[in-house]
Amino acid sequence: MAESGEVRTRETTLDGVPVTYEVRRSDRARRSRIDVDLRGVRVVVPAGARVDPERLLAEHAEWVVDAQARYEERREQVPARRFEDGATFPFRGEPHEVVVERRSKSVVDDSALRLARHHVEGTSVKRALECLYRRKAREAFEREATRHAARMGVEFERIEVRNQRTRWGSCSSKGTLSLNWRLVLGPPEVLEYVVVHELAHLVEPNHSDAFWAVLAAQLPDYADRRAWLRENRLELVFDEGDL
Repeated sequence: MAESGEVRTRETTLDGVPVTYEVRRSDRARRSRIDVDLRGVRVVVPAGARVDPERLLAEHAEWVVDAQARYEERREQVPARRFEDGATFPFRGEPHEVVVERRSKSVVDDSALRLARHHVEGTSVKRALECLYRRKAREAFEREATRHAARMGVEFERIEVRNQRTRWGSCSSKGTLSLNWRLVLGPPEVLEYVVVHELAHLVEPNHSDAFWAVLAAQLPDYADRRAWLRENRLELVFDEGDL
């Protein structure tokens, strides 16, 4: 979303409940709207429009209060991440200890995410960990995409490891698979599902019945994998910037 002007944080009370919210001016918005998610409450206003954000919130007070309560409950489920030696992070759905040690490159073994000390000292534990995740994610994406593309009789152009906050993957009309590196935090079967989902778009571009039939032919249990991703998205949060 393109924005103009200053983002302002304000406070109000709706139905007796205190609500902190942001007001954002958008060049793309055609009408005012209220967004509520894990990051909080935002009133998005078209650039140049004369709108009273507090009045807009008051008109939708019950919905805003209920939505805020739901997301606050979910926020409490967000895993606490400590970017330090000895912390625990998931990899392929299993807990791994972060170990900073002298080695030529960062690696993953059965129980640990082993970070090269020189990389950590040159950047940070967080940056070194993200780089390791990205590298292992690319390896997994390429392995699954190559294997399933051959089975499905399709060809993809290339894989882009992306940093999307709200999407797990996409497939361009030219065959570029864009995949979220955070998928490598979760179970292998979930990562596989997203890769196959995007490959299926090379056969059927829309989410038609034919598309789901293609997906089911490759992964008969795709619905279970899809449900895990929807229900456990917070397990794949790397830091609060993902919310």
